[in-house]
Amino acid sequence: MKQLFFVAVGVVIGFVAAQRVSRTPSAAHLLAQVDAGAKAFRGAVVDGYRSRGAELRPNGQTPT
Repeated sequence: MKQLFFVAVGVVIGFVAAQRVSRTPSAAHLLAQVDAGAKAFRGAVVDGYRSRGAELRPNGQTPT
């Protein structure tokens, strides 16, 4: 439970820091790049997951 508390506190601190830093143009650009990288990574993971799922279910079956 203690670890969950520290994770939550870290997320809140990170959010507040990002909000304050994003007020400068250069920091806003950096945060936009980080966001784009995170979205690209997420997209790659989702594509890999779907590709592997298609390999495991060659008949187009959907999981139940």
